[in-house]
Amino acid sequence: MSAAPENLRLARMWVERAEEDLLVAELLLSSEESCPSSTICFHAQQCAEKYIKALLVSLPIPFPKVHDIGELLHLVPASIKVPLTAEEQEQLTFYATTARYPGDYEPVSRENAEEMLSAARNLRDAIRAQLPQDALFP
Repeated sequence: MSAAPENLRLARMWVERAEEDLLVAELLLSSEESCPSSTICFHAQQCAEKYIKALLVSLPIPFPKVHDIGELLHLVPASIKVPLTAEEQEQLTFYATTARYPGDYEPVSRENAEEMLSAARNLRDAIRAQLPQDALFP
């Protein structure tokens, strides 16, 4: 069964926004030692979240307005393998919520940023392989 044209259009819009977040994270990471690591992690999370939502829209599977990567992944059919560990899911969710605000937690390191960006890229590649061609951008 193929996705309805409206679902493909909406999935493509999610993909476009996800690609913007990926680009921002990559550009920030390419900056020198003073790169804003927590912001890179935030955009990595946003990329992952939006790709999951693009996949869900294309299937079509409704989803709540949440930033929790694990909660969203529970909605993905078991036949679709998404390469994120439970720890990566928790970390990405942390960077979209808690780490966006002042608090009593460890500073985000460049290494954390590189790890989260790598996780987002892996998820991106896996989901792009599952999406219909009409939902992809570029």
